[in-house]
Amino acid sequence: MGQQQHEHVRVAVIGSGFGGLGAAVRLRREGITDFVVLERADSVGGTWRDNSYPGCACDVPSHLYSFSFAPNPDWPRTFSGQEHIRAYLEHVTDTFRLRPHLRLKHEVLMMRWDTEALRWEIETSRGTLTADVVVSATGPLSDPKMPDVPGLADFPGKVFHSARWDHDYDLRGKRVAMIGTGASAIQIVPSIQPEVGRLTLFQRTPAWVMPRVDRKISGAERWLHRQLPITGTARRGLLWGIRELQVQAFTKRPNELGLVERIARANMHKAIKDPALRARLTPSYRIGCKRILLSSTYYPALAQPNVDVVASGLGEVRGSTLVAADGTQTEADVIIFGTGFHVTDMPIAERVVGAEGITLAEAWKDGMESLRGATAAGFPNWMTIIGPNTGLGNSSMILMIESQLNYMADYMRQLNLLGEGSALAARPSSVHAWNRRVQERMKRTVWNTGGCTSWYLDASGRNTTIWPGTTTEFRSATRHVDLSEYEVIRAAARRKPIAEAVTQDTEAVA
Repeated sequence: MGQQQHEHVRVAVIGSGFGGLGAAVRLRREGITDFVVLERADSVGGTWRDNSYPGCACDVPSHLYSFSFAPNPDWPRTFSGQEHIRAYLEHVTDTFRLRPHLRLKHEVLMMRWDTEALRWEIETSRGTLTADVVVSATGPLSDPKMPDVPGLADFPGKVFHSARWDHDYDLRGKRVAMIGTGASAIQIVPSIQPEVGRLTLFQRTPAWVMPRVDRKISGAERWLHRQLPITGTARRGLLWGIRELQVQAFTKRPNELGLVERIARANMHKAIKDPALRARLTPSYRIGCKRILLSSTYYPALAQPNVDVVASGLGEVRGSTLVAADGTQTEADVIIFGTGFHVTDMPIAERVVGAEGITLAEAWKDGMESLRGATAAGFPNWMTIIGPNTGLGNSSMILMIESQLNYMADYMRQLNLLGEGSALAARPSSVHAWNRRVQERMKRTVWNTGGCTSWYLDASGRNTTIWPGTTTEFRSATRHVDLSEYEVIRAAARRKPIAEAVTQDTEAVA
């Protein structure tokens, strides 16, 4: 490392979505104010800033999709939209006085661990700084995944990803191709169907879609939650409890999901009368294997006369002609990709260089692994929020984030007790032991046994995304840092030569 002096902070938080803002709030509540939040965009919000496509909304009830320490009594709907969630995150930023810590338009280009100084050197698009601890909260849904389709570069029309929506492009009357049938696509399709000329949905794999029981939250309800906050807490607790009870079916008894499957079939049959279309839309895998989607408008939109469903993925682009993998050809003016994100191969991992001089991506080349979803072997004083195997298939990620914030807070307490010039490095044996237990539990889950290929699985087919248990179990597992799972590292200035240490110990005994 060079001798050039840079700004130094105790903690650098990367990202300003739920994870990053939650970490910032928790640091302040722990009495730590010497931190910055590095954000590559020009505002906070994370995925709820980036995803602004028509119909964008959350599929978790609003009162459960918010921080327990920052309840919002004024959610307008039971499932609130993107604009309301983004406004909530702006409110959290102001309420907890986080703006002085924000460094907007500071994209992290590289992070390198200095083994001598025991600190991270962080290169950003606006300069370099150092930090004792890095909390990476970039999130798994931050970098869109675009498929490599032959001929796409020569398509004469408009092309964009759902997470990078072009609001200046007018879809009215256009021939639109929607690629993908995930959570974004089922919200986009019914939102744009009435205005486009023709909509062709390229469906590689059909999704299980449950009815979305969404409604306006009445003024009386909002008033009650404002005047008696305990009522909002009770509502949140009920929503949480119902989902905790569902976990057993996902993780241990997938066959019990048959009733849920029947409800999803009924949702389809109510809107889709054409037997051929119904057959194309019916999944062949167990419900829950892929993410269960919520919509009461998706199927009705697919039944409209200006919509075609191609039961195959996009295989090739020939000028303005799109050719599906099954040979079906379609003319299009615009292609919208709803093809997900880099979840099991997060690009941030290529920008983190650890104690052994290798990147996190190289360390994870055989699959992501971390200790309790937070720390990685070979990367001292580096933590991640929403790390490997912390995702959920049926509940709110905010619950998992708050559990990881508990772990982060205790991690910082342990470092403070160890004193200045100390670092904690996750032991490889501890990381491997934790992941062996997680993967053993994963074997029985619907995500591994349901007969599908999902974005939960990495390139080798290992599920490195989902947590195979309840949120209660995860909170218990991350309540405190177990120092036996870590190696304590001291800065060179604090290490005693062996001969000196022995001499001092002998004199002390004498």
